[in-house]
Amino acid sequence: MAAEVSALRRAADYGAAFRHKGHPLHPVEGAPALRRRFCRPLDEAGRDGAAVIEDLIAAAEPGLVGNTDGAFFAWVMGGSNLTGVAADWLASVWGQNAATYQCSPAAAIAEEAVEGWILDLLDLPRESSVGFVTGATMAGFVGLAAARGAVLRRAGHDIDRLGLQGAPLVKIYLSDEAHVSNHTALRFLGFGEANLVRIGSDGQGVMRVPELAEAMARHEGPKIVIGQAGQINTGGFDDFAALADLAQAHGAWLHVDGAFGLWLRVLPEKAALTSAIERADSWSVDGHKWLQVPYDSGFAIIRDREAHRRAMDMTAAYIAPAPDDGRDPKDYNPELSRRARGFAAWAVLQGLGRSGVRDLVRRHCALAAALAERLSGVAGLGVLNQVDCNQVVFACEGGEGTDPDAATRHLVERLNATGTVFLRTTDWKGRAVIRVSVIAEPTGRDEIDRLGDLIEDEWARLRRELAEVAR
Repeated sequence: MAAEVSALRRAADYGAAFRHKGHPLHPVEGAPALRRRFCRPLDEAGRDGAAVIEDLIAAAEPGLVGNTDGAFFAWVMGGSNLTGVAADWLASVWGQNAATYQCSPAAAIAEEAVEGWILDLLDLPRESSVGFVTGATMAGFVGLAAARGAVLRRAGHDIDRLGLQGAPLVKIYLSDEAHVSNHTALRFLGFGEANLVRIGSDGQGVMRVPELAEAMARHEGPKIVIGQAGQINTGGFDDFAALADLAQAHGAWLHVDGAFGLWLRVLPEKAALTSAIERADSWSVDGHKWLQVPYDSGFAIIRDREAHRRAMDMTAAYIAPAPDDGRDPKDYNPELSRRARGFAAWAVLQGLGRSGVRDLVRRHCALAAALAERLSGVAGLGVLNQVDCNQVVFACEGGEGTDPDAATRHLVERLNATGTVFLRTTDWKGRAVIRVSVIAEPTGRDEIDRLGDLIEDEWARLRRELAEVAR
């Protein structure tokens, strides 16, 4: 027991120091070196726990990425709030299986509390149910599973008895800019290309409503519409009032992919972007992005609690229903063995409070706008999106015989080579672009100013070199 306790203490001491001192943004070793560290023979005899933790630290550190750092901008990740990390450690120490109320009444009621807070913060229908899942991908899966069952039952098909055999064709309308996780969830649910209707999007990645209306009018069967609150590149928002009107007129289920953008519901000044989003039938959102809950946190929100339960039904003789008025978490997610995700979410929300959530989202949106304004004034660079959220998309412009895509990729290579930022390119609307995601909790004005300085300096050098080569 003493050895096990020493392992816990070593991990706790290391964790506190790690987050205090920081870590290189980029991994310092590649796969071959990491394999040598991790993939060694398994000894016959067990080893001292503290020594194992020391070896784990030594093996992992060279391959860690600094996504909890304020200068990490490559993807929409979040920074793991330390109060949430502490609660997540307790969840591991307590070792609760949060599948049923009887497995852990504390875990079940913690989720019940967070369910109420989430619905209140996001101002979504209070009768909705919330499933605690691994992230937005699984939250989308749960929401679309509920949608599949509901629209097929409306069409007279008994999916609970017949499954998808002989079911009418469900048409699923989504933007050509829809996140890949939606396609993945749909494939898991048995939908294929014949089900999908891709709707064109505008320059901000927002679905074109007239095209959607025309497409929906061509099909008489069951329908699902997937809208976006926060397009992955631009942060753009679909017109949810129009989408809700169309869904209502066609008896369709409206699902909102709100992985990070749904959190803009907490800001009164952003109300125009999220107007009518409460009229949807389901919503998927991450906890580990803007809320900064440690990983393994997503929320599947379904207006129709019974449709939610039917989609996730897991019954067996040995699984007794919750006594009293307890809540069985398994009714709202697809797992029967899982960690108690509600503890970390509960702790983060308690630590932030309403104003803390608002301040975090507001600060990141303001920082993204400030960066976009600065980059718009840099000759040879172009900001390509309307910055309403936390996303900034920019690229190098052409001229003097230079290839703008190649220049954009060269610029990112130079920025990353400094070791002071973490950025990546992506291909969007037929060109290479740099996407800056402002969402880590530590990111403040200092980090944005340093990023702006760095971009200007490295671009000026690169531009001079390109001009010399062109001559």
